[in-house]
Parts: sequence; C-alpha cells; structure tokens
Amino acid sequence: MDKLKMHTPNKADENYKKLAELFPNAITETIDENGKVVRAIDKDVLMQEINTRVVDGKEERYQFTWPDKKKSVLLANAPIAKTLRPCREESVGKDGTPGGFDSENLYIEGDNLEVLKLLQETYLGKIKMIYIDPPYNTGNDFVYEDDFAQSTEDYMANSGQYDEEGNRLVINTESNGRFHTDWLNMIYPRLKIAKDLLAEDGVFFISIDDVEVSNLRKICDDAFGADNFIANLVWQKKFSRSNDATYFSTMHDHILCYCKVNLHSNENGWKIGLLPRGDETPEGYSNPDNDPRGPWTSVVLSAKSGSESLLYEITTPSGRKVVPPSGRFWSCSQETFNKWNNDNRIWFGVNGDGSPRKKTFLSEVQPGLRPNTLLFQADVGHNQEGKQELKKIFDDVGVFDSPKPVRLLKTLAVIANLKDDDIVMDFFSGSSTTAHAVMQLNADNGGHCKFIMVQVSDRTNEKSEAYKAGYKNICEIGKERIRRVGKKIKEENPLGTQSLDTGFRVLKCDTSNMKDVYYNPNEFDLPKIGESVDNIKEDRTPEDLLFQVMLDLGVLLSSKIEETVIAGKKVFNVADGFLIACFDENITDETIIAIAKQQPYYFVMRDSSLANDSVATNFEQIFATYSPDTVRKVL
Repeated sequence: MDKLKMHTPNKADENYKKLAELFPNAITETIDENGKVVRAIDKDVLMQEINTRVVDGKEERYQFTWPDKKKSVLLANAPIAKTLRPCREESVGKDGTPGGFDSENLYIEGDNLEVLKLLQETYLGKIKMIYIDPPYNTGNDFVYEDDFAQSTEDYMANSGQYDEEGNRLVINTESNGRFHTDWLNMIYPRLKIAKDLLAEDGVFFISIDDVEVSNLRKICDDAFGADNFIANLVWQKKFSRSNDATYFSTMHDHILCYCKVNLHSNENGWKIGLLPRGDETPEGYSNPDNDPRGPWTSVVLSAKSGSESLLYEITTPSGRKVVPPSGRFWSCSQETFNKWNNDNRIWFGVNGDGSPRKKTFLSEVQPGLRPNTLLFQADVGHNQEGKQELKKIFDDVGVFDSPKPVRLLKTLAVIANLKDDDIVMDFFSGSSTTAHAVMQLNADNGGHCKFIMVQVSDRTNEKSEAYKAGYKNICEIGKERIRRVGKKIKEENPLGTQSLDTGFRVLKCDTSNMKDVYYNPNEFDLPKIGESVDNIKEDRTPEDLLFQVMLDLGVLLSSKIEETVIAGKKVFNVADGFLIACFDENITDETIIAIAKQQPYYFVMRDSSLANDSVATNFEQIFATYSPDTVRKVL
C-alpha cells in the first residue's frame, strides 16, 4: 500500500515536471554553490524549442516588478505540512441545527495563504466566483505580515503565529520605505494560487481604492494574464459628499474583474450574466398597435449596400407604392419581407402609409441588461447601507467597521452568471457579507450555490463595540452573522426555504496531524523491528485525520460523511463510498471484509491498524477477492 504524503504540493516541482514533459531535451543537471548536483533547465535548448527571444540579464523588457517579487513567487509555490481540523461544536447543519455537520458550505479559520495552499488540489478549477475585499493599504488598515526578511522555511514555520503581544498583523504607514512593496508581497502569492482555483468559466472580483488600484491592475495582469482583464468597475460607495476633503470628495471604490479563460480564446470561458430588466418598459419600446407579443421597437428597413434584387417595390396598407431611398436598398429579400409582413413584424406607421420598419419585440431580445462599469449606490447599495444591515443583524451593535452592502455582492453574483451548485469563495471574508449574499440569492431564485469563507482569526480591539458585545475575533462575527441571517431567511419564508442550506462546516487551519517522524523518518531513532511507532499526534481525533486525508486525496470538504461501526470499529464513509477510512487500532478480518465488500474507490487506515500478522497477511487477498480496484493507502 502507498503512504499518503499529507502535505501540500510543491508547485515549483509540478511546474518543472510540466516543462520536462513538454521539452525533455531541455532538462539537464548542474552543480550548485554547495557542490551538489541539482536539476536545471538548459536555457539555450529551451529557446530553440519555443522559437522566440528569451530576455536575459539586464536587458530591457516590459515588466512589473518590485523588491522581493521572486521570494513572493517562491512563497506561493512552497509546500506546507498543515491541515484543516473540523470543529463540530461551532458548525451549523443545513437546517440550522447548532452542531450539525451536513452543510455543504465551509467556514475556514486561518491564514488565507495557508488555507489556499491546502485547498489548491482539492478545489483546482472548481470555484465559479471569487470575491475578495483585502486590506486597502491606506496606512491605517492592517496588512498580513509575510516577513520576507526570513527564509521561506522560517516563514513557513512562523506563519500564522502571534507575537508576544498577540499581534498577527502590522500597520503599514507611508513612512515605511516598503509601503507598496509590503502590500504587493502580501497580495501576490494569494492571487497566484486563487487563479488556479477558478473554474474555466469562473470570474474573480477584487475591491480596492485609488491608493493601490494601478499596482493591483498590474499584479493581476501578471497573475491572471492581461488578456483576461474584463473591466474596472467603479462603485459609488457614498451617497453624500465629504465637504471637508482636502481636494476631491472621494465617492467611489474600484472592483477589478478578471476571468480564468475569456471567450475570445476558448468557447468554454466565462460568460457574463445579465442583470434583470425589472418591470419597467425600457425607453424606446412601446405597443402602439396593441400587438399581443408586447412592447416593441423598430428599425428602418433600408441599407447602404445591396444587389438589384433588393430594389423591389413595396405597397403600404394605405396603397402607396414605396421604394428604397435614393442610393439605398432594402435590407431583406422580397420573400423575407413577405414573411415578416404576414407575421405582423412590419410597421408602416399609425396611418399605414409610412416607410416600412422592422419590429423587434422586447420579449424576444436579451432577457436582461448588460451590466455597466458604473455601479451606482441606488442600484447596489453604499457603505452606510452595509453598516446598517450589519447593525440590524446584531441588535444595533456596530460589530464591524466597513462591511460591503449585500446588494453589491448579490449583483456581482448575478454578473458572475452562477448556476445551480456553483461554489463562491471569499478568502478575506470579514463579516461574511459574501455568505449572506449567496444564501439570500439562493432563497430568491431557488438555487443551491455553495460558499467557502476564509478568514484569519484577527482579534477585535478591546475598546470596540464588537469586543464589548462578546466577539473576541472577526471569525466569531462572521460565523454569528451567517447563523442569524440563515435563521431569519427561513423564518421569513418557511415554505419556500425548506431545502435551503443555511448552515456551514467550520474548519480550522492547524499544524499537521502527523509527527515529524512521519515526514523525515531518517532523522529519528526508530524502534527495533517488530516494534511500532505512533506517527500521529496524541491530541488528534479520527475526524481530524479524515479531513487531512480528504485534502490529500482531493475529496471535496463539503462531501457527505457517514459514520458506522463495523465489528466495534468506527468507519467513515465519504461521498457515498468514494472514500472509506478507519483509523482505529486492532482491526480484524471482519472489518476489512465488510469494507472491501462496499468496493470504495479509496480505503485509508493507519499503518499500524491491523490487529496482527494474520490480518496483515490476509489484507491484500481480501481486497483482491472483493474489490481489487480499490486504491489502498496508509498513514
């Protein structure tokens, strides 16, 4: 049986393998500065293969760079040995039951860079919409302290930890000589990983203000590809001017929009969703002849160019004979004109003697409106609306300073063109406005879209209203908002929301379940032959192990999980038999036979699980008899 790796992939290794598959003749070896033989790419061979110019050294080229960008790339690619641990007591079931664990929504606590790394294989190409509202780098906002003065290894060891004063984040003021650099190094590795999570028809939205919008546009071009830039949406975030502003009263924020694959390069790329028209008849549409097909508009039937066959004579209902204006032609053949006329699609004016025009019915054109790049507060809400929404949810307590309005996120979700069962992610989730919007949208249209919220457990200020109300960190605010909103939605529409999933599974980022001996056995004094070594940390539960296995095998963390007892042993059945796992000790033939008969795709157990040598001897034969195709793995 194979041993699970139980850590995230090394993206640099994966990229090297991809390059080796494409250009095996460019793979070579060389000696590094320590005299060690290491893998390498022969640049000259690669240049010949791709038949283009390779810019080298100090040669001028078009690029966007900043100090430590290379380290930022290394940080995005470097593997980590961490896991996500389930927290049932803070979770909510689909029907709103506290402690329920059947929801397909996820709320993940932890450093979002680490969480993205943990999700990158399981959710590769599976996220339809990502929205983030990261720190704006105003000098007052907090930014993540990814310390590039450390080595990648030291950073990985320290990432996610608080200092002696309990600080996880640092203030980035303009007096800092690395004001823009620190912010770029924070956001770049997160964007690189997030791009891989997007589905081919997925779309990414990121909010920002004027301070970093130009840098963010360049860094997104780098991460997503400049061709996949869609638009810079300008959101009117305020409804009244600030008359004490030094220069202009800033009324807007930006929302940059990028897709994974655009329709110009692939027909499976992102297709924009249209906004609802509403009940009002658009300007230019009317129904002067009471056509049963409803309001229509019309266009002139003549064209600038054509052939002799398009110069025929038309008789109006009043009997007047008309031909195209001088130098023009009719825009359709006489046969097509007769067909349209018989179907009452030609309009000759109220008196029936005007030049013919072709009717276009509102009911037959696009079912919605193409979005504008200007998002007005009257249509999508403003910052005060978002704040008041949250205060209303939390009994008039101001628990969060700058939440986005739900209408804004619902509008972006419609533009994203979400379909049933699509996944929406927000890895700077804050007060969980995105989760609120997804649940409300599902309630409105009967959909089943799912959300993944990711938030580092930032502590609330002891002087804040949130802290005084009992919320010691932002995650507590986000989770409580989802609980209260889900309950409110179901109370307001008890009949229409019976199947609505208003719950969420809570997962928390933590160190690996496995001891160091699991990853580096050669560095430890192992027991003698015949003796066992426990490579799993003492404080970890079987369910902890299950979720790390799910991450390692690429099984969705929202999958259905059933627990059964077979011959006295706890057995997990995930995704209707796709994965079966048992982490108990002293497993007998009876348990193994029962599991093999279910014919799972994967079966996982601990390396020391089998009761004795006899069971170990029979193990492979049992699976060969009942389920030879099952992939067997051990911890």
